[in-house]
Amino acid sequence: MVLRHVALVSETRSLSFSELTRVSAALQKQAIRDLAPVWEKQSTVHAFARLEDVPVGTWPIIVEENIGVADAEGIHEDEDGQPFALVTLSDGWSLTASHELIEMLVDPFGRRLTEGQSPKPDQGRVQFLVEACDPSEAAEFAYVIDGVTVSDFYTPKYFSTVFNPADRYSHTGAIKKPRQVLPGGYLSWHDPVTDHWFQETFFDGAHPRFRDLGRLTGSGKSFRRQIYEMTHEAFAARRPKGQHLEGLFNAYKGSADATASRAKRWREQIVSLKKSRN
Repeated sequence: MVLRHVALVSETRSLSFSELTRVSAALQKQAIRDLAPVWEKQSTVHAFARLEDVPVGTWPIIVEENIGVADAEGIHEDEDGQPFALVTLSDGWSLTASHELIEMLVDPFGRRLTEGQSPKPDQGRVQFLVEACDPSEAAEFAYVIDGVTVSDFYTPKYFSTVFNPADRYSHTGAIKKPRQVLPGGYLSWHDPVTDHWFQETFFDGAHPRFRDLGRLTGSGKSFRRQIYEMTHEAFAARRPKGQHLEGLFNAYKGSADATASRAKRWREQIVSLKKSRN
């Protein structure tokens, strides 16, 4: 199994290195504990103070005040099509960083397809773009690791042909059946009959909707990047609001209080050890 190395780097002074390392530690735990067992992807995630410190061969996730893309919270790949992500510094930015990390590891180049039955009744077998976070990417389906908000993601069972109550379709269990799209999420696929790309989106209203994206261009951009550029509504779903934002803040504060208390006890123990040696 290939071991991937990912760097979390901030290019803004508004984000402290302390917070950056806290998020990187949570992402590392998510990658090893939660993602690797189901997707068989091994990785390391480390925080770096500067882009200049990132080792060659390490995939960067870079946090910026403004990533220069309207309505976007995060994007993938650099100008050479290599794994790379930009994340906007905003409330719940760790959720977007987690989203980018997972999709970077599961599908580094944004072109991974898997075959399955289309959710659209008038279509047959189609090719789904493997984007593990998109169907349940909204903040309400996120979970918390050590006070840090991270993204839910689907498992390979998500593309199963039939429903099995014993199967787990997403890490949190929010997705209850194959190919389900939750509020704030979406699913993208290619129909080989028409050569068009389609989506099932759940951005407004009480039910998901289908839409025809047409043919994707033959440009050097990945399928993922082209679809992102046509699906800006999805980014708003990752921004925590109201009770979700309050709940995430309380989780962060609770974890911070616990770690602060532990740090205080460690310092007291260090002082005690030093005294005992004098």
